[in-house]
Amino acid sequence: MTIYESLQQNQQELIRRHLELVIEANEKVNLTRIDTIEEGMLLHIEDSLVGLTELNNAPAGPYGDLGSGGGYPGIPLAIASGRQTTLIDSRQKKMLILDGIIDALGLSDQVETYAGRAELLAKTRSMRYAALTARALAKLPVLMELASPLLKRGGYLICYKAQMDESELAHARRVQKLTGMELLGTRTLTLGKDYTRRIVTLARTGTPTIKLPRQEGQAQKNPL
Repeated sequence: MTIYESLQQNQQELIRRHLELVIEANEKVNLTRIDTIEEGMLLHIEDSLVGLTELNNAPAGPYGDLGSGGGYPGIPLAIASGRQTTLIDSRQKKMLILDGIIDALGLSDQVETYAGRAELLAKTRSMRYAALTARALAKLPVLMELASPLLKRGGYLICYKAQMDESELAHARRVQKLTGMELLGTRTLTLGKDYTRRIVTLARTGTPTIKLPRQEGQAQKNPL
């Protein structure tokens, strides 16, 4: 049984309807490279739900999805977990489309969007989130820097990785104290026949030794 199949029927219906609406909207705006329900069920829905275990293990409180794009993994995880959710992406056009999808799904009381950079959000929602996810967004040290000021003490950063060089993990360990983050663990699994997914989980356990957030874009342009 897949994770999706283990959910309640109403949750399954909402998650599938989200995929249908994304594929429909994709005809006008590029939300995803995936254009079939079959492919989306595996590479969007089942892949998104892989991190549900880590999200459920995170402290109680609101959840945010960094670089949410078409709402993956944010919307499936919101539906499956029941957490108050913020979908965060700097591309305003995509967020406007997601607003319409969220309304169509009847999730407006639970899920909101933020069209802007994580660094700006951190200035008004410092240490607000109990968990954050990031799927195929950036290297671990960049994600740690962006997530740290948004996470409350003990909050989780759940990173979805495909091909990840061990040097990236070593780099993440070197910036733990700088960002106040700590690596909790990793796990690797296979979706379908040959799609490998690695989940890397970190927690905000301390106070960063540098002032965060830095100016917009610095995390990517000049990584720690």
